[in-house]
Amino acid sequence: MDLFADVLLIAGAFGAAIYCLVLSRRLNRFTNLENGVGGAVAVLSVQVDEMTKALETARSTSQASAEKLQALTKRAEDAADRIELMLATLHDVPTAQDLMPEASKSRQVRRSRRVMTTEAR
Repeated sequence: MDLFADVLLIAGAFGAAIYCLVLSRRLNRFTNLENGVGGAVAVLSVQVDEMTKALETARSTSQASAEKLQALTKRAEDAADRIELMLATLHDVPTAQDLMPEASKSRQVRRSRRVMTTEAR
């Protein structure tokens, strides 16, 4: 009986050794920097750094564009205000008929009547 217990103990130790060997090899492959998860983590880390730089570049570019757009909007609003002021002052400008004296108005009317009467003949 002691011999049987010793054989089982040796077989269990041998099985545990094989299990540890297989686990060690898998762990080495898992943490391998070229092919395993370690390599994937390294590649992802580089990609995160690149994306961070690209994000910062995009952020600075968009901020510059926003500032330029605000300046252009301000210029457009100022121009619109000036145009409104000019249009408002045009209402105060007299027309050509307002500038004609009464005599020239009546002459113009008479001429048109004469033209009409000569055409009717």
